Amino acid sequence: MNTPVFFRRFRIPIVIGITLIIGLFLGKWFFGTGSSESASSMDAMEHEGHSAVWTCSMHPQIRMNEPGQCPICGMDLIPATTSGRKDGDMEGMEDMTAVHLSEHAMKLANVQTMVVGEGGSNGMLRLTGKVEADERRVFAQATHVAGRVEELLVNFTGEKVAKGQALAKLYAPELVTAQEELLQAHRIREAQPQLYASARVKLRNWKLSDAQIDAVISSGTASGLVTIQADVSGIVLEKRAELGDYLQRGEALYQIADLSQVWVLFDVYESDLGSVRKGDVVSFTIRSLPGESFEGTISFVDPIVDPNARVARARVEVQNAKDHLKPGMFVTGEIKTTSKGTDGNLVVPRSAILWTGQRSVVYVKDSTAEHGLFRMREVTLGAVMGNDQVIASGLRAGDEVVVNGTFTVDAAAQLSGAPSMMSPEGGPAPTGHQHGGSPKASESKGSATTPVKEHAEHRAKEGALATSVEPLSAAFMVYGNCSMCKDRIEKAANGVNGVMNAEWNVDTKMISVQFDPAMTTELKVASGVARAGHDTQFGKARDDIYQTLPACCQYDRPQLD
Repeated sequence: MNTPVFFRRFRIPIVIGITLIIGLFLGKWFFGTGSSESASSMDAMEHEGHSAVWTCSMHPQIRMNEPGQCPICGMDLIPATTSGRKDGDMEGMEDMTAVHLSEHAMKLANVQTMVVGEGGSNGMLRLTGKVEADERRVFAQATHVAGRVEELLVNFTGEKVAKGQALAKLYAPELVTAQEELLQAHRIREAQPQLYASARVKLRNWKLSDAQIDAVISSGTASGLVTIQADVSGIVLEKRAELGDYLQRGEALYQIADLSQVWVLFDVYESDLGSVRKGDVVSFTIRSLPGESFEGTISFVDPIVDPNARVARARVEVQNAKDHLKPGMFVTGEIKTTSKGTDGNLVVPRSAILWTGQRSVVYVKDSTAEHGLFRMREVTLGAVMGNDQVIASGLRAGDEVVVNGTFTVDAAAQLSGAPSMMSPEGGPAPTGHQHGGSPKASESKGSATTPVKEHAEHRAKEGALATSVEPLSAAFMVYGNCSMCKDRIEKAANGVNGVMNAEWNVDTKMISVQFDPAMTTELKVASGVARAGHDTQFGKARDDIYQTLPACCQYDRPQLD
C-alpha cells in the first residue's frame, strides 16, 4: 500500500499533535473533577473551622476556637455552632428570634415541656406546724393572800386537776387576824349580824369557800392555814413555786391549761402568704398518730412576720375531747390554695420561670416548627402556690412551655444570639467576665485554666460590678435530715431576694442555687437558710431556732468555726 506523500512528509508532527490532544483530554478527565472536589472540600473545612465554637456546658459565656477546658470550672469544652442551627436549615437560619435544639440535644439536657391551660389556679401547699395550747384556755392559778407555801398537793407538771381540787396549803399571817375576827363576830352574831356577815365576806374575797369558813368556826381556833383550790379544770403546764417559797398576793402558783380544745399553728413563709387566707380548710396528719388524719379551718393568720424565722403563723382550732393532740406535737398539713380574683390565670411550675430581678421570662416551644424551636417570652407573675406559680399575663392557654432544663435552653439562646434572659434584644453571645485570666489566655488555648479559688474571690466583687450579667450558680453544704427539711430549706433559700432557683439534695446535703449576683451573694443565701434553723458550711443557725425544729428534723449539728 502506497502512503501518500503528504503523510510521509508530516507523519511525525501529526503523531505528536494527536498524542498531545489525547493527553490533555485524559488529564482533564482524571484530574479536573478531583481538583474541584478537593477545592470544595477545603472550602468546607475552612468554613467549618471558622464557624466552630467550643463552649462550657456550665458556663455558656465561654467561647473558644479550639477544644480544651473551661477556664472557670475546668470541665471539658463541648462543640457548638455559632448559629445554634443545622447547616442547610434555612428556615431556622432566618428566624433569629428563636433558638433551635435538636431532639438529641433535648434528651441529653433533659429538656421537658408542658402545655398550660386555663382554670389551673388551684394548687396544694404543704405546711408544717406544731400543736399548742389554746391561749384563751390557759390560766394562772394565783394565791389571793400573801403567805408561805407549807405543802404542795400537786407537785409535778402534766398532772390533771379538777376544778375545786386542793392544790397547796399556805400559812398567811394576815389570815390569822381575819380568822380571829370571824370567831369574835360569830359569838355576837345575833346582836351584830352585819359584823358577822362582813367577816365572812372578807374571807370569801380571799377565795375561801363557805365550807372552809365553817371549818374555822367549828375548830374555834385561828390556824392561819389556807388551802388553795383549783379555779379551773385542766393540765398543769408549769409549777411556779416550791415548798417554803413566800408568795405575794396575786402571784402565780401553777399554770393550768384546758386542753379540750387546742391550736395547731402552721408556719407560712412570706412567699406563700398570698395563698393562705382565713377560712381555708387544712387537712393534716401527726407523725405520732399514724393512720389518723385531721381537718380544720384557718381561723386566724398572723399580721406580723417573725423577724427571725421569717414566717407567719396560721391558726387552726381543733376539738380535743379524747386528748389525742398534745402540745408540742409536730404536724404536716396540706391546704388547697386558690388564687382569689384571678379567673383565667394560668399556673406553671416554678422551675419554668427565669427571674432576673426586673423581668420574669419563660421559654415557649413553637408548635408549628418541625424541629425544637423555643422563643423567650416575658410574663407577669401572680401569687406563689407551693411549687407552682400563677402567671397573671404573658401566656395563653395551649402554650407549651419549658418546665425542666430552662437554663440549658437559655444558654443555647445566648450562644445563638437569640433573645435570652440577660439579653432580651438578642445579639452576639456574651463573652462573660475574665475571672482572673487575661483575654489572650482565653483566646489562645482552650486548656488555659483559672484557679477555682480565684474565681470564688471574684464572685464577691460581681455583686457590685455586674448590672446586666448572667446568673451565677453556687453549691454549698446545708445540714438536715428529711423531706420536711428539704421543703423548709428550699423555701428559705428561694425567699432571699435575687435567688432564681434553689434545690437541696437530701442524700448529699448540698444545695444548688442560681442567683442574680447584682442582688445577692452565696453568704446572703446561706444566712437566709440559717434563719430557718439549718446550719450551713458558712455558719450555724441560732440555738433557739434550731430547738423549734420538729424532732425528725433535728440533725446532728456539725462543729463549725
